[in-house]
Amino acid sequence: MIQFNLPNKLNGAQLLDELKAAGVAITEYATVENGSLFLDIEAKDEAKAKGVVDSHIGIDKEPTLDDKLSSVGLSVADLKTALGL
Repeated sequence: MIQFNLPNKLNGAQLLDELKAAGVAITEYATVENGSLFLDIEAKDEAKAKGVVDSHIGIDKEPTLDDKLSSVGLSVADLKTALGL
């Protein structure tokens, strides 16, 4: 595990995608502890990963209607049925 400064705005899934796009071999295992980010990467990728982490700006994804409905166990079809549509 290699320690990095925690980005001000972190989106974990987005960061993993950015690291993979930069060619950093990473397991999907990362932790945040005491204001630091720990990534399970090889030492040879540390400098590359530091650049990605330092430039990371997490973007909040606005949940879609499908996301909101699925969070309560419903689908769009269920909603239409309930509304008589």
